[in-house]
Amino acid sequence: MYKVDLNCDLGESFGRYTLGLDEQVIPLISSANVACGYHASDPIVMDQTISMAKEQGICVGAHPGFPDLMGFGRRNMNVSPKEAKAYVTYQLGALYGFCKSKGMEISHVKPHGALYNMAGKDYELSKAICEAIYEFDPNIILLGLSGSQMIQAANDMGLRVAREFFADRAYEEDGSLVARTKPGAMITDEEIAIWRVVKGIKEGCVTAITGKEIPVKIDSICVHGDGEKALAFVKKIRATLESEGITICPLKDIV
Repeated sequence: MYKVDLNCDLGESFGRYTLGLDEQVIPLISSANVACGYHASDPIVMDQTISMAKEQGICVGAHPGFPDLMGFGRRNMNVSPKEAKAYVTYQLGALYGFCKSKGMEISHVKPHGALYNMAGKDYELSKAICEAIYEFDPNIILLGLSGSQMIQAANDMGLRVAREFFADRAYEEDGSLVARTKPGAMITDEEIAIWRVVKGIKEGCVTAITGKEIPVKIDSICVHGDGEKALAFVKKIRATLESEGITICPLKDIV
């Protein structure tokens, strides 16, 4: 039997700025990655997002990023492993306060944006992130890109690991995501994106941007909910998975 988690990055509004359709997306997913105030979010948004997740019975994970509100955490930063570890610990603590007040647990950690992509290729950076998680709570699952240095570091640390697949992003031959600045980085055809997901789950491979088939292990699928079309896509991908006999469940039931 095939099982997969559906995760979405949520709680990324800030002050008077609203981003995403969190209220509509939450009932359709099984895991929420909640921004922790560095790349996006604020205390009010975090509190509201945790409340919505609890109401819908959705597992909550931390989505820590670089301290870069203006760049939405998508700009590379030159930080030491020690600094990265402290950043992750700080953001975990922030989210934990809201979770604990509502009787919720942090189920997983998924780094955001540039931190995620840099750690995917940098073992020392990944190790720092994993150390922060392990020292905070060794039962927390690391959610990272399949085949990346994050997965290796988490395995070495003894953390539980879940491998993530992006339905609407193109892949390089080395398994990394094609940079958003490159042509073809985003997959805009919904049918192709969904077909790639089903193929990845059932056959364990995905077609890279070069046309080469590369291996992939999928425990969780990242879906985006920051536009009307994206919301329709989330609904369609969920319906397709269910029709293909693929069970949607939280990470704790998979890894």
